[in-house]
This record gives sequence, structure tokens and C-alpha cells, in this order.
Amino acid sequence: MRQRTAEPAMMRIAIAGGGGFSYILAQELTQTANPVLVLSRQPHPEIEEAFPDCQVAVVDFGSVEELRYTLQGVDLLISTISNVEQLNLIDAAKRARVRYFVPSEFEGDLHHRPANDPIDRGSQSARDLLDRFASSRSHPMRYTVFSCGIFMERFGPGGLEAYNMGTSHGVQGPSDYLVNVAEATAEVVEADRRGRPASVALTSVYNVAQFVASAVELGPANWPTEFRMRGDHMTVRELVATCSNVRGVPFRLVSRTYEDAESLAEDARRSSDVGLWHYYQRLLQTANGRYHFRHPNLNEAVNQNEATQVRPMRFRTWLEQVWGPEV
Repeated sequence: MRQRTAEPAMMRIAIAGGGGFSYILAQELTQTANPVLVLSRQPHPEIEEAFPDCQVAVVDFGSVEELRYTLQGVDLLISTISNVEQLNLIDAAKRARVRYFVPSEFEGDLHHRPANDPIDRGSQSARDLLDRFASSRSHPMRYTVFSCGIFMERFGPGGLEAYNMGTSHGVQGPSDYLVNVAEATAEVVEADRRGRPASVALTSVYNVAQFVASAVELGPANWPTEFRMRGDHMTVRELVATCSNVRGVPFRLVSRTYEDAESLAEDARRSSDVGLWHYYQRLLQTANGRYHFRHPNLNEAVNQNEATQVRPMRFRTWLEQVWGPEV
């Protein structure tokens, strides 16, 4: 667990989005000295009841002017929304003179994303706009991407849907990515085109929230453009083996070559099966290292200070807690 003994400068923090990740972020951020505002499409009395220092504002993410008004006085804005709504949010934040912005980018290293990203979800457009606003001479708005690899909760009972997460990414269900632990099945692309093993970084969403809160305590004035964090990392073959060992049952594994997955993605495109096309694109991107990185600079930054340390869970420990062996 993270230890909180530092005395950070007071900031007003806003979280955009009312899903499960926003709730978990609010839980951690309200333990700091900073007031927290959650922007949501609908009321969330459970958030205000659980966290008395947190307010919820019902907003229309389609209205830049309404968002600008709501964001007055906010210093740091953390987004959990995507596509056009996030672009509106970025525009409104700049108009409201928000100083720091965290886009909804909680996945792998930016350097491992292709130029023509097939599973972009508006991320590149958001970063292009943020780059422009960061270099503005009039009230620049800096931004930092928090990369965590893959949420471990993708492999929990019910998948991300059980946490009210993943809907906009198409990965909310337990069969949407790599491994279905409940059904003891897996489909992976084990290596990239050059034969290098596919690896992933893994972080529990609860540890991600702790890392973000620790970074807030360090102070956003010193944040780099990208913070990388992880609880564990392994090859996709090791991931399947870990799930099998913890559950105590053999998994039915389908292992694709890179070329086979490309062919299946192309077949899906030709038949206009968008969901299946995205499914195989995610497997190909995993093989290309999209969700893996070697140097978790946020782990290093927060653990240099005893007051902000985070001790994230390893994947096997997390699996044992949420699943345990098959009975």
C-alpha cells in the first residue's frame, strides 16, 4: 500500500467520466489533501456518499461551453472518456485554463503504437490537440499520459464489465481478449513478425489509481509527457500458464502465428465484421509490444520517496485473490 505522509500543495482535481475507473480513482484521490470533482453524464449519489470530499457534477460532454463553466478553478483534469467527447473536454479545459491534463490513455507505451493505429479510439487526435495546447503561449496546458499495460481486471470474473469498464474499448467481456479464465480458454499470437516473443505489462486498476494519487503528491509540475507503471510483466504464453496453474486446470489454448492472425483480420475486414477485426488487431498489437515496456519510470519515481511508495500486486497474487483453484 502507498504511504501518505507528504504535504502536497493543494490542487482542485476533476475526473471526467462516471464509470468504475472514475470511482476507484476518486477513492484514492480523496485520500490526498485535494478536493475532487467528478464530471458525469448522470448523478452518482453513491460516489458522494462514499467520499464526502468528492462532488459530482452532471454535465453534457457534447457541450464545450458547459464543460468550460464546470471546469472553472480546476488545476488537474483526469479523463476516462474517449473520442469526440474527450476532444470537447480538452477544448473546454484549455478555455477554463486548467493547468494539467491526463488523457484517457491507460494502456501501453506510446512508442509502441503504430502511425496508422487500427485501434486508436481518437487517441492520436487527442494527443495532437494536447500538443498544440501545451505549446500555446497563452496559458499553456501541459499533459501526461499514464501507461499501465493491461488492467489485470480484464481477467477477473465477468471481465472489465464487472467493474463498469471497457465498454468504449470493446474489451468489456471475459472473452474479448487473450484469456477467458472462467472457461479455461485462450487465444494468443505468441510472437511478432520477426519471431520475438509477445510480452505484456500488467497492473491492477486499484494499483493504477494508487500510482496516479502518488504522482499527484509528487506534484504535476515535474511530470514527464509519459509515466509508465506496472505490477508485473510476462510473455503471453506465461500469462496463460499462470492462469492455468492458479485455476488448477488445463487451458484450451489456440496459438496463432502472426501471419495467420493477419489473414483472419483481413477476412473479418472483407466480411465487414468490425468486432472480429478489432479482436484480431488487438492480438496483433499485443504481439508487436503495444502493451509492454521495460522501464516503468513511475514505479521508480514514487518509490524514491517513502511517503509516496506503491507496492503493486504481482499477477499470480492477484489471480489467487480473485479466482483461486477450480473446485
